[in-house]
Amino acid sequence: MSTAKTKGGKGTPATVAAAKAGIEYTLHTYEVDADAASYGEAAADALGIPHDQIFKTLLAEVDGNLTVGVVPVSASLDLKALAAAAGGKKARMADPRDAERATGYVVGGISPLGQRRRLPTVVDASVSALGTVYVSAGRRGLQIELVPADLVRLTGARVAVIARG
Repeated sequence: MSTAKTKGGKGTPATVAAAKAGIEYTLHTYEVDADAASYGEAAADALGIPHDQIFKTLLAEVDGNLTVGVVPVSASLDLKALAAAAGGKKARMADPRDAERATGYVVGGISPLGQRRRLPTVVDASVSALGTVYVSAGRRGLQIELVPADLVRLTGARVAVIARG
């Protein structure tokens, strides 16, 4: 099992949450490409992993309530599907400042784990076909690899088809 220590000896809220839950995980660091069009794709390329194995954490407003959607970086978030999975009617992407305020993370480093406020979360069903999945560990340049069941359990997520493309 990995520890919650990162560079400088401090854990992020995501790594602390994973360690506290007693799950097995691996941390992966990489150099951040500040000019990358997509943080997730750049992370996958830097780590040499398939784009469908690394998931991005996106925040949307479903009927006015912040909701987390976790989808592969190779896909985009289907807002209608997210709304349906969350029991709502309409969804739109959240303002990045609202996402940062609610999660305690910066855009490009938002983790589904250890968020400031526990928000309704939906993870794309494609996660079920993977042995392990990578998500942000709470800062740019740091990914946490864990088994999908632990991701779903730690976030209290629903699993549904919410990705397209």
